[in-house]
Amino acid sequence: MVSYKRLNPEDVQFSSGVLSEVRPVQEEVAVPEPEEASLLPRRPPCSVTTGLLVIGCLLLLLCGGWLMGTVFWLHGSSNQQPHKPPPPASGQTPDSKVQTGVDDAAAAARRDACSQTPAEWRFDCYPERSVVVTRELCEARNCCFIPVSPPSSSATRPSGKNGVPWCFYSQDFPSYSLVSLNDTVLGQKGKLVKDVKTYYPGDILTVEAEIRYETDTRLRVRITDPSSSRFEVPITVPPATKKAENPDYVVEISKQPFSLVVKRKSTGAVLLNTAVAPLFYADQFLQFSTSLPSEFVYGLGEHRSTFLHDFSWNTLTMWARDVPPTEKTNLYGVHPFYLAMEDGGNAHGFFLLNSNAMDVVLQPSPALTWRTIGGILDFYVFLGPNPGSVIEQYLEVIGRPAMPIYWALGYHLCRWGYSTSNNTWEVVKSLRNYGIPQDVQWNDIDYMDKSMDFTYDLTKFDTLPDLVKDLHAHNQRYVVMMDPAISSTQPEGSYWPFDEGLKRGVFIKDADGKTLIGKVWPGLTAYPDFSDEVTHEWWYDNLQKFHEKVPFDGLWIDMNEPSNFLDGSTNGCPSNSLENPPYTPGVLGGLLRAKTVCATAQQKMSIHYNMHSLYGLMEAKASASALKRIVAKRPFLISRSTFPSQGMYSGHWLGDNRSLWKDLYTSIAGMLTFNLLGIPLVGADVCGFSEEPEEELCVRWTQLGAFYPFTRNHNAIDMKPQDPTAFSPMARTAMKQALLLRYSLFPVLYTLFHHAHVHGHTVARPLMFEFTSDVKTYGIDKQFLWGKSLLVTPVLDPGVDYVVGYFPEGLWYDYYTGISMRSKGEEVKLQAPLDKINLHLREGFVIPIQTPNLTLWVSSGQPLHLVSALSDDGSASGDLFWDDGESIDTYETDQYAYIIFNVTQKVMTSQVLHSNVEATYITVESASFYGVKEKPNKVLVNSQDAPFTYRENQQVLVVTELGLNLSRNFTISWM
Repeated sequence: MVSYKRLNPEDVQFSSGVLSEVRPVQEEVAVPEPEEASLLPRRPPCSVTTGLLVIGCLLLLLCGGWLMGTVFWLHGSSNQQPHKPPPPASGQTPDSKVQTGVDDAAAAARRDACSQTPAEWRFDCYPERSVVVTRELCEARNCCFIPVSPPSSSATRPSGKNGVPWCFYSQDFPSYSLVSLNDTVLGQKGKLVKDVKTYYPGDILTVEAEIRYETDTRLRVRITDPSSSRFEVPITVPPATKKAENPDYVVEISKQPFSLVVKRKSTGAVLLNTAVAPLFYADQFLQFSTSLPSEFVYGLGEHRSTFLHDFSWNTLTMWARDVPPTEKTNLYGVHPFYLAMEDGGNAHGFFLLNSNAMDVVLQPSPALTWRTIGGILDFYVFLGPNPGSVIEQYLEVIGRPAMPIYWALGYHLCRWGYSTSNNTWEVVKSLRNYGIPQDVQWNDIDYMDKSMDFTYDLTKFDTLPDLVKDLHAHNQRYVVMMDPAISSTQPEGSYWPFDEGLKRGVFIKDADGKTLIGKVWPGLTAYPDFSDEVTHEWWYDNLQKFHEKVPFDGLWIDMNEPSNFLDGSTNGCPSNSLENPPYTPGVLGGLLRAKTVCATAQQKMSIHYNMHSLYGLMEAKASASALKRIVAKRPFLISRSTFPSQGMYSGHWLGDNRSLWKDLYTSIAGMLTFNLLGIPLVGADVCGFSEEPEEELCVRWTQLGAFYPFTRNHNAIDMKPQDPTAFSPMARTAMKQALLLRYSLFPVLYTLFHHAHVHGHTVARPLMFEFTSDVKTYGIDKQFLWGKSLLVTPVLDPGVDYVVGYFPEGLWYDYYTGISMRSKGEEVKLQAPLDKINLHLREGFVIPIQTPNLTLWVSSGQPLHLVSALSDDGSASGDLFWDDGESIDTYETDQYAYIIFNVTQKVMTSQVLHSNVEATYITVESASFYGVKEKPNKVLVNSQDAPFTYRENQQVLVVTELGLNLSRNFTISWM
């Protein structure tokens, strides 16, 4: 955010760029504008000219002809354009003069009007960093200037506090007027004009606003330049063909100044209100603001923060960047989507379809400002009304996540620094010897020959092909890293990927049309342009050739922001408005080219200025397509950089975290956020990537990691090993138990991913999704749910054998024992020895589990055990999706089984809604019923007597020796 300190209480304002070393944050604020304010007259507000003339006449009577000249001068300057300061961030003295020293009535009236704007409703008129903002600079922008006293201990104040802008928009700041509005097939289209240019170059004075009532729960608004095409994000969104017949929203349009208000029809809640600040639409500066119904806002990835965002003048910058997770910093991915809660438990979502560098400003009004430096304003509002349906509607636009291959949900192990293939192999064997489950082994960049893609070190990793064969023989899989940058310095004819890439013209070009050269791990490198289909075919050819040598099963695509050890290229970058835009969002390094390629670089679809944050998405799309062709199964892909729709092609890991307790905690927020963003296959590096974890931390992290949708242990070069076999017998046993627990829950997790793929549901889920009427759940990010039924309460602090968890109102069962606990919506202290992670089953649900084994291939063939957590009325329900685990599009081609389980009035029924041969291989051997209040006299299975046990102190009924085929309906009853 922007934080201000005074040099002179009345005249000087500092931006954070001047006050701190690197603080890539800032904020904006907007003042409500009255509808009657005229935007067409080119005169200062508050009738400045009239006031000056009156005072001038009085001074004329006292001072004579000398002051008459002053009056004429003032009259002439009042007719100048009020927005003629130097380019933003220049810090120069503006051309237009600002009268000082004369406390005239007009100026006093204006200051009085400015002072009427509450601090929390002040929208930043001078967001540039590294600028000393004076009253003169501020008022040259026709904005209000009111210094805000810093707190008594400003030098040590918390970041983001007391960031009230000193320079902010007046209530009558010029904006666009709606001059015409016509009905269209989908809604309305209006022409917006403004007569006064702003202080950013390339002002577009006439724009077009189209409002599309696409569905009853989805509104789309596009604001474009009718005279010139501008860059638009090249992802496929669903076309609307007819106007929604009974929308859940009402749209109100104000003409002068133009603004939109979107309300929920059922409650009148205001979901969007752009009247709070002026609309900007310049070539490289587009901005609008909106009020929010609450401060309960989530999403806006990728940033390291709590799950619930901070509204204390908090600026979130979006521009893909290679940097370890750090607060207040733009990270690997860009996701301009938020979910917001309203009073009464309703929720709505907002998505800005824009890939240019941007700032998103959160302020305590509460309000939010979008500020981007390119493209168009193309946004959606999703009406929900509950959080889960908001995400479903969002994913209908960007695309639902792919169904993962079954082994993707197993335990993955990696490190940077195995050094040799034999060392890698020894770790795999060690896990097998200790009976620790593992499905996938990875190698980091050290397997390559001189860090070059599509190679492996024939000396240190000479046995790599044999290692992969051994993994396959044990039903395990192998994943390799691939960076996008290709070595450009090998002797001609010795490195096919670069030679062939040059031949086909697949590399990003510089502004002069020559191959842009940067620097990454292999040294000087060229960058494939994944926006070009030619590059996709070249990428496939390279992967196919390498697969013939090392038959890998999946890909890890890293460094794809894209990362560059240089700023721009070996030849630098041109000096122009693309490299140095009039406004630069708060990107780390202060430049768009910081540790990436030049903004002016040329790609097939557009310049890198527009394409940068799409790079990881486009590489993932090319890689997923190639993998499908190579392995003829569901592609497994994990990417570092992400953008909306990424879940259709890859999962994500949360980057180069640290082996610290804080990182353990923040990983939950990251996991939950990416589930909102349509990338449910997500997790953090278990035990941390950099630094060396304490044994206790690694145990607790493995327990939490067992409930990441994607579970991988990974650490850095020169660090001690941190796989489970590297620790004491007690720690190793605790980690093994946690992983076996995950493997036993595979049927639950796999079914959750099916619902994510088909319906757009979340897998790891925040409590507030299921308990929207309980505001206490809105900020919880130390616990989470798997789907609707399983509550995970991990230990996140050192040296404790207990954990405090919040339990929403209802009946909860200890997963391990079946002992019930009734909550009124309260915190509960739970015992948590080092070998336990607390897990509770919510009343009313049935879950299927299996006996775990060393790999999911073996585990998934084991008999099922059904666990039913009964509500007070004795009811529960659940389901199971089952297929072969690896074929592409099994749901779409009807190659799956789907079974639902219901318990009511002491009878469980199984109903096969969709059958498939895969279900015939699985049996149901036993069932547990939690919450059976009395010991039954008998249990019947398909009307036949069956053996059972009843634990009276726990009220748990267990039925065994069932031998039921999953593919056939059955009943279990007791009396």
